[in-house]
Amino acid sequence: MLDSLAEVLPFAARRFGDKRALVSGDRSFTFNELDALSSALASRLARLGVQPGDRVTLYAPNSWEWIVSYYGTLKTGAVVNPINVMLTPAEVAYVTADCGAKALIGSPDTIRPALQAGVSGLTTIVFGSEPVAGTLSFEELIGTPAAFDPVVVPPEALSTIGYTSGTTGHPKGAMQSHRAVMLNGAMTAQMHLKTELDTVVTALPCPHVYGNVVFNGALLYGLTLVLHSRFDPAEALASIQEHRATMFEGVPTMYMFMLAHPELEAFDLSSLTRCTVGGQTMPKAKMEEVERRFGCPLIELWGMTELAGLGTTFPSNGPRKLGSIGVALPHVEARIADVGDPKRSLPHGEVGELMIRGPIVMQGYYGNEQATRETIEPDGWLHTGDLASTDEDGAIFIVDRKKDMINSAGFKVFPAEIERVMAAHPSVAMVAVGGQPDEMKGEIAKAYVVLKPGAEPDADGILALCREQLAAYKVPRAVQFVDDLPKTSTGKIMRRALKSLDR
Repeated sequence: MLDSLAEVLPFAARRFGDKRALVSGDRSFTFNELDALSSALASRLARLGVQPGDRVTLYAPNSWEWIVSYYGTLKTGAVVNPINVMLTPAEVAYVTADCGAKALIGSPDTIRPALQAGVSGLTTIVFGSEPVAGTLSFEELIGTPAAFDPVVVPPEALSTIGYTSGTTGHPKGAMQSHRAVMLNGAMTAQMHLKTELDTVVTALPCPHVYGNVVFNGALLYGLTLVLHSRFDPAEALASIQEHRATMFEGVPTMYMFMLAHPELEAFDLSSLTRCTVGGQTMPKAKMEEVERRFGCPLIELWGMTELAGLGTTFPSNGPRKLGSIGVALPHVEARIADVGDPKRSLPHGEVGELMIRGPIVMQGYYGNEQATRETIEPDGWLHTGDLASTDEDGAIFIVDRKKDMINSAGFKVFPAEIERVMAAHPSVAMVAVGGQPDEMKGEIAKAYVVLKPGAEPDADGILALCREQLAAYKVPRAVQFVDDLPKTSTGKIMRRALKSLDR
C-alpha cells in the first residue's frame, strides 16, 4: 500500500497512463492529465506559501476541479479540510477558523457568500471564469504546466480534518491519517473487487467520507469515475446506460427515487454487476426491489466520518444478508457493547452499541480533547452511537441511532424498524419516522410518507401493515403524507428536521 494520498495520482498515472480516469460534466480526463493538473496546482500553492501541515479548505460541489484541488493540496504535504456545501456561511467561518485554514478553494457560488460572512485572512482560490473580488483564479493557477514532486510524509501524518454534521453545538473536526484513508479505500476496493475494468457512476458528495472512499478507490485502482455534481434520478440512470457502468454507489434515497422514476424500465442497466448502498439503513423490501429491477446485487455498507469511510460491509463475491451492514473490514475489529458498560461485549442477538477498533479510527477531534475522550476508549475502541446486534454468523444489523430512539411510556421504539415495515407497502416510495411529544407517554411515533407516483394515500392500510408486524407500542399514532423529506447533501434523511413538516 502507498504511504500517502499524495502518491495516488503519480502511482495511477504510471500504471494506467492515458486510460480515462474521470468524467465530470462534459469533460473527461486521463490519469496522466489528472496527475499533471494536480502537480501544476501543487506548484502554485507552494509558491503561494502553503506548507506541509497547513490546512486547506475545499468548499464546492462535485467537479473535476474539486478532485484536482484535493490531490494538489495533498501533494504539498498540506492537510485537506473538505466541507459540506450545505454548510451556512457562518458555519464555514467557524470551521475555517477552528482548523486554522491557510487557504480556501471553491466555486463562486460558495466562496462569495463565505467571504461576505466574514471569512478572511485566507488565500482564496475560485473555480471557473467568473471573477470574485479578492480571490485568485483556479484556471490561471493550473494554466501553466509544472512538475512537482509530492512532499514525503509518513503514513501516520495527518491528511484530513473532516467535520461532523454538528447536530448539536458546533461541528467537530475528525482527524484522519494518510494510513487511515488509504487503508479504508484499499480494503473497500478489495471487498468489492474493484478493478480497472470497472466504471462507477456516483453523485455522492466528494467531501463526505462515502464519496471520498469511492473516488479514492476508483483512482487508486484504475476505475473510470463518472462523477455527477448533484443527484438526479433520470441523469443517474442515463449515465449508467451511456457509460455502461458496472457499479452505482449511493444512499437509500437515491435508489428510492430511481425506483420511483416512471421511465425506469426504459433504461438499459444490464452493464451493472453490483451496486453499493450506505449512509443510512435501507428497508429490506426496497433492497430486494433494487436487486430485482437493476438486475445485480446491492451490497450494504456502513461507516462514519470518524472512521475515514467504511467500517463494515459484505464482500461482493461472498454470501450476503439483506438488511445487514456486513462484517468488519480487514484489519478492523467490531463488537457489540453494553450501553451501560462499554467494556462488556454482548452475545449474539442482544442489542447494544456498535464499537470499532483498528487503524481506520480517527486520531481524535481537532482541538477537542474532551470530545475525543468521550468517543474513543483508552484501549482504542470507538463509540459509534449506533445500536446494533449480531446474528449467529457474525453479521451485524443496525437497529438505529441512539439519539433517534423514541421513548414511549418507557418502551424503546426504533424509527428504522418501523420504516422497514412501512416501506414494504406498495404505495410507499419513502418513509421517515420521528418522535412527537405526548402528555401521557412522553413520546409517540409519527410517520412521514412520500407516495409513489400515481399512488393514493392509504394511511389505514399502512397502519394495518404495521399492526400485523409490530408490537402495539411501536405502531405510529399518526401518518402524514408529504411531497418530500428533509435530507442532507448526501441524501440521508434528517429525522431531526421532520417536525418542520408538521401541519
